[in-house]
Amino acid sequence: MRGALTRKGSVRATALLLAGGLVLAGCASDEDGDTDSGGSGGGGGGDELRIGLAYDTGGRGDRSFNDSAYAGVQAAIDELGGEVQEFSPNDGGSDRVEGLANLADQGYDPVIAVGFAYGDSIGEVAEDFPDTTFAIIDSEVAELGIDNVTGIVFAEEQGSFLAGVAAALKSTSGQIGFVGGVESPLIQKFQAGYEAGARAARPDIVITSEYISPAGDFSGFNDPARGQILAQGMYDAGADIVYHAAGGSGTGVFQAAAASGKLAIGVDSDQYETVDDPAQQAVIMTSMLKRVDNAVEAFIGDFAEGNVEGGTDIRNDLETEGVGLSTSGGQIDDIQTQIDEYRDQIISGEITVPTTP
Repeated sequence: MRGALTRKGSVRATALLLAGGLVLAGCASDEDGDTDSGGSGGGGGGDELRIGLAYDTGGRGDRSFNDSAYAGVQAAIDELGGEVQEFSPNDGGSDRVEGLANLADQGYDPVIAVGFAYGDSIGEVAEDFPDTTFAIIDSEVAELGIDNVTGIVFAEEQGSFLAGVAAALKSTSGQIGFVGGVESPLIQKFQAGYEAGARAARPDIVITSEYISPAGDFSGFNDPARGQILAQGMYDAGADIVYHAAGGSGTGVFQAAAASGKLAIGVDSDQYETVDDPAQQAVIMTSMLKRVDNAVEAFIGDFAEGNVEGGTDIRNDLETEGVGLSTSGGQIDDIQTQIDEYRDQIISGEITVPTTP
């Protein structure tokens, strides 16, 4: 998805006025993962890394997208030393500009925005802080001429294609489902790939796709109750596998699968390994891995070495292993050969995966 990065003037003064009210969370306890780890590494010229991390809706603890970004930052700090300062937007996301600006104004560099919802915010902040390096996950920036912003993007449709193949091959009812968090071009890439993969493996498969919230309403990424309702309706109607691309709302999908004795597919992280409830773990047959952790860690490493080229997009796909399927739990071991065949066809260009449903 191409984010609409805009420039709307200076935000520094506003950021200073609102700094005291922003939800900026340092890592003060080992329980939450102490990131003030020091170490012998650091940024260019021997300076210690000071990383700003601005979360998507729901913040850290979603066991998915945001947590994967945090894991990448933590891995970089473990390797290079440094610290991280975190920002979580309010429920409506109206403080995204101030949150990014406050991180930059406090000297955090690089500042990493997690999610396309920052697309309308990061451009104006980057303009006001030209000496700070910014990155945004899930928005392209190459054609926008913003020299101090890097886009980190993924071929979600490719990994989702493999998820669709797995669902179609494992389904016994011939019906599967998809639950998207927010109806947006980015999440439609997940839907498009999933549906294409399922139909490639099984042309007669029946697919039901629904969204938790409409375009512009990001609550769909943090509404497990609604996710559970949508998934339960699909299971009740005959679907036996549901794939979610809904962030923190995915736990509701897992709850519905466990209650129905059916299966689910996770997203972003290997959710078989991140859920706490054994009943939910048992129903997660695979997850579409979107290696935000690896991409973030690599970006920070490049920054520390002085190798970040602003105004460009870093693409992560099947060929770079930026997306893929998890195998934890062994539930797709019996179809791995077929999955690998489709993967190879995508990488070779024999299959072009659609990005719109």
